[in-house]
Amino acid sequence: MGGIADAKQALKQRILDLVREYYAVAHQRPEFEPGRTRVSYSGRVFDEREMVLLTDSALDFWLTAGPYADKFERRMRQFFDCRDFLLVNSGSSANLLMVTTLCAPDLINNLRGDGPGPLQPGDEVITPAVTFPTTVAPIVQNRLVPVFVDCEVGTYNINPHLIEDAIGPRTKAIFVPHTVGNPCDMEIIPEIAKRRNLWLLEDGCDALGATFNGQLAGTFGAMSSLSFYPAHHITMGEGGGVAVNAFGLQKSAKSVRDWGRDCWCDPGKSDTCGKRFEWQLGELPCGYDHKYIYSNIGYNMKVTDLQAAIGLAQADRIDEFVEARRRNFRRLQDGLKDWQEYLILPKIDPRANPSPFGFPITLREGVDRGRLVRHLENAQIETRLVFGGNIVKQPGFLNIEKRVHGDLRDSDVIMRDTFFIGVYPGLTPIMIDYVLEAFAAYFVKRPVAVL
Repeated sequence: MGGIADAKQALKQRILDLVREYYAVAHQRPEFEPGRTRVSYSGRVFDEREMVLLTDSALDFWLTAGPYADKFERRMRQFFDCRDFLLVNSGSSANLLMVTTLCAPDLINNLRGDGPGPLQPGDEVITPAVTFPTTVAPIVQNRLVPVFVDCEVGTYNINPHLIEDAIGPRTKAIFVPHTVGNPCDMEIIPEIAKRRNLWLLEDGCDALGATFNGQLAGTFGAMSSLSFYPAHHITMGEGGGVAVNAFGLQKSAKSVRDWGRDCWCDPGKSDTCGKRFEWQLGELPCGYDHKYIYSNIGYNMKVTDLQAAIGLAQADRIDEFVEARRRNFRRLQDGLKDWQEYLILPKIDPRANPSPFGFPITLREGVDRGRLVRHLENAQIETRLVFGGNIVKQPGFLNIEKRVHGDLRDSDVIMRDTFFIGVYPGLTPIMIDYVLEAFAAYFVKRPVAVL
C-alpha cells in the first residue's frame, strides 16, 4: 500500500507543479493601454495559490462541503472571533439565512429568556432605503415588514439619528448594510438595539475588514453576512457566509442552511448524538430516524469543497487586499479634491476605517450624471450605481407590505445623482492616474448640464 500511496502523492505533486507553470504562462495580465484596457469597478485577483488548492480539491473529488470547507469556516471564525461561521452559496443566501434563523420555529428552545425572541409574521425590521435588493427580500420572504429609513449622502448608510423615531410597537429588529464598505455608526445603532431589545443584523457583504472604533464590522450584531462573489473583497466564485455572534443562534442557523433538519451530523457522518433512533419530535412516531427529522423550514445553501478551497487561499490575503483597496480609495479621494465644486466626495467618520468596496461620488446640482457616466464609460472606465438606489421605487418592491419613515429625501438624491467607481486590488497606480485624468478632462471642458 505504501508504494501506491507514494506514487499517488508523487503524481499529485507533478500535477500541482504543472498548475503553477500553467498560471505563470496563461494568466499574466497584459500591459495597461489607456483608453483601450477596461478599468473595471471590480474583479477577481488570484495567483497560483488559488489554482493549486482548487486542483488539489478536484483531485480529491470530495465535491460537497468537506475538508476545505471545514478549514475555511475555521479560518473565518478565527478572523471574526465569532461563535460560529457558516459557509453558504451566496451573500444573498447569507442574508436569507440570518433573517430566516430569527424566524425559525426551534429558536425559542435555544435562546435565553432575557433577549429578543423569535420574529413572527407582521413584525417590523428597520432597514435603509438605499440598499441591495437581497437585503430586503428575506424580510419580505419571511412575511415581515420592512421599515425604510432615509440614508446620508456622503456615507450612503442609514441615518442613525432617524432610527429611534422609526421604531413602532411591532419593531423587532434592525438590519443594516455597511454600504460600499463604509461602516455604519456602530456606536449609536447597537446602543439603540440593546436599549430597545431589538435584534441587530449586519449586511457586511461590502465591508470585510472594515472597523469602527477599532472593532471589526460584522461583530456588532447578532449575525453578519459576507459575500464571496468575484466583485467582493475575497472570492470563491459564488459563495457567502454568516458570522454568528449571539448565543443560541448556531443550531437554528445550521438547521436552516441544511434543509431545516434537526440532525447536526456532518456530511458522511451518522449518530453523532448517540441516539439516532430514539428521538420523538413533533407528531412523528418515536424512533423516527433523526437524520430525517425537520424542525425548521429550511433550504440547501451549502457550498462545494472546490469553492471552499479557493476561499481558503483567498483568506490568507485579506489584509493585503484590504490595504490595496484603502490605498486606491485614498488616491482617488486626494486626486478628486480639485473638483469638489462639482462632486460630493465620500464622508468618512473619524471613528471608522472603511474597507472600501468602491468609491462613491454624488454630483452637485447642475452636473448631469448620465453625461459624466457616459464620458467615463467611453473612456473604458467602468461605473456602477449604488445598488438599488431608493429601493422603494424599484418595480419589484412597489407593492410589498412596508412602512416608510419620513420622506427619504436623501435616498432620492443618491438614487438620482450618485455612482461609484472601482478601488479593487487589481487596479494599478497607472490605472488610478488615468481615471483621475478622465475626470479632469471632463470638468476642464465645463459641460453644460442637461436639465
